[in-house]
Amino acid sequence: MSGHSTIERGASLPVAKNSDRVPALPPRPGLVSRLTTWLSNGVVQAVLLVVALVWITPLAGLFLSSMRSEQDNAAKGWWTALTDPGQLSLDNYTALFEDSGITQSFWNTVLISVPATALVVGIAALAGYAFAWLEFPGRNAIFLVVVGLLVVPVQIGLLPVAKLFGAIGLFGTIPGVILFHVAYGLPFAIFLLRNYFAEIPREMLEAARMDGGGEWRIFYQLILPLGRPALASLAIFQFLWVWNDMLVALLFADSESQPLTVALQSEMRQFGSNIGVLAPGAFLSLVVPLVVFFAFQRHFVQGVMAGSVK
Repeated sequence: MSGHSTIERGASLPVAKNSDRVPALPPRPGLVSRLTTWLSNGVVQAVLLVVALVWITPLAGLFLSSMRSEQDNAAKGWWTALTDPGQLSLDNYTALFEDSGITQSFWNTVLISVPATALVVGIAALAGYAFAWLEFPGRNAIFLVVVGLLVVPVQIGLLPVAKLFGAIGLFGTIPGVILFHVAYGLPFAIFLLRNYFAEIPREMLEAARMDGGGEWRIFYQLILPLGRPALASLAIFQFLWVWNDMLVALLFADSESQPLTVALQSEMRQFGSNIGVLAPGAFLSLVVPLVVFFAFQRHFVQGVMAGSVK
C-alpha cells in the first residue's frame, strides 16, 4: 500500500480547531461586591477615617462642653478637658433634668416623634401593598397624585393647615403636630414602600393565595417580613426628620406642647450663650437619634442596598 494512503503508526490524528468558539466570561460583579472591593482599598479607608474624624470632632466637643462648667467653657477650649479630666462633671445634666420645662419638652418630643413615625410606617405599608398588588378603580391615577405630592414644599401648607387646625381645635396641640408630620410624611413613604413591595416575586403571592391565604394574612405574614429592610429605613428617616424638626413645631406647638428643639431655641433667645444649659440639652437631643440609627443600622443598610444586586 502507498504511504500516501496510509497513516503512519504513532502519528496523531488531526484535532478540530476551536478558535471560532468564544470563551465563557466570568459573571460581572454586582454593585455591592464592587463597592466592597473599592472600600477595602487602603487609601480609601484612610480617607474615610479622616472624614469620620472630621464629623465626630464636633460631637466630641459638644459632649465635653456639656460636662464642663460655664466658667471653664468661657476661659478655655473644650479640648483642654482631654488633658485635665477634672473639669468634667455631671452637674449640667443634673441641672438640666431638674428644669421642668426642658424635661417636659423632651417628653413632648418623644410623644410627637414615636406616634408620627409609627403612623407613617403603618399607613404607608398598607397603601404601598395596595398600590403594588391590589386591583381597584383609579389605582394608577391616585398613585400619580401621591407622587405629585412629593414636590409640594412644606412651607406652602403651613398657613392653610394652621387655619384649618385653628378651626377644629388642633392648633397648639401635640395631636396637631403629629397629624401635620403624618400628612407630609406619607407621600414619600408610600412611594418608597410601593416600589419596594412591587419587586417581590408575583409567584410568592400567587402560591400564598393558592394555599388559602387572604390579603390580610399575606400582608402580615409575607409582605411585612420581606419588607423589613425598607420599613426600617423608612422608620429611621421619618423619626430623624420629626425629632429634629423645629419649623413645624415652632408654628403648630404652644408652650405646653413644644418639643426640645423649640425649647432650646427659646433658651438661646432668652439667655444668650448659656452653654451650661444649651450644651447638655443639644447633646441630649442628638444622642437619641444616634441610638435609634445604630439600633437599626443593619436593616438600614439592607434597605439602601436592596435591588442593587440583580
